[in-house]
Amino acid sequence: MKKRVIVLGSINTDLVVKVRRLPHPGETVIGGTFYQNQGGKGANQAVAAARAGKNPVTLIAAVGNDVFGRESLAALQREKIDSTYVEVKEDISSGVALIMVDERGENAIAVASGANSALSPADVRKVPDSVFETAAVLLTCFEVPVETVEIGIQRARKCGVTTILNPAPVPEELPAELLSEVDIVTPNEHEIARLAGLPQIDEGASMHAAVERLLAYGVRKVVLTLGSRGCFFAEANSAKYIPAFPAKAVDTTGAGDAFNGALAAALAEGREWTESLRWASAAAAISVTRAGAQPSMPSRQEIEEFLKRQG
Repeated sequence: MKKRVIVLGSINTDLVVKVRRLPHPGETVIGGTFYQNQGGKGANQAVAAARAGKNPVTLIAAVGNDVFGRESLAALQREKIDSTYVEVKEDISSGVALIMVDERGENAIAVASGANSALSPADVRKVPDSVFETAAVLLTCFEVPVETVEIGIQRARKCGVTTILNPAPVPEELPAELLSEVDIVTPNEHEIARLAGLPQIDEGASMHAAVERLLAYGVRKVVLTLGSRGCFFAEANSAKYIPAFPAKAVDTTGAGDAFNGALAAALAEGREWTESLRWASAAAAISVTRAGAQPSMPSRQEIEEFLKRQG
């Protein structure tokens, strides 16, 4: 029976400084506090799916042969995530993200991709067919090479696996046919503008135009995430706005990953769309009330209790 969630993506170590406010270019802001967490969109989304769901999660990714890589693998094992297909790359460092977070929870992030950029199509091709054949959902992002993402999506589709593309960050060059191979795309406002070739969008006509353009490319469903304003779900001849749950943000780092991982877990369980989006929205709302990316991902029990309180 198809139950597995496959996540194809990045692993980083997050080096975080929390400051009163984000510095302007050329400015130094002192008095911050430092902490280190596991991160990377792939690993974050895998942890979110593992905690929010009840089905096995497999991560396809890469780390360097260094202390950051070893710590990342140990963290995945503690979460009971299948890391069999996490490649250990020699002569290249593990991915590192430098993150600044202000007291409102807003952040600025710079990433040194390291081993993530070395995750190749060949690495995905050597994953056994049985892994894809037992999967319900593949979730992927663009913190690994586009050609690697494309192979993952193609292998998933051949096995009847639902594919979710979180298009972050949007690459400079995107194969025209890639979006037509995706079942669900989950951009934020900046990402959908770039994908649709628009300078920017608002919640009026330009948002609908951007969504319609993605559907015209062949994407089957679009989930446009709007942060504290919720999300907008659209497919052919149907659209729905799902409001966000109220939350006092401490750190928004990883909120999108919480949403995507929980969405993948919900869909893998066969939940219908409105329920799946509420499940994902609840996970994101809980995550922003905590510091860090992976540490902020809520458990299944926390999501269930949160939704009960919302009525």
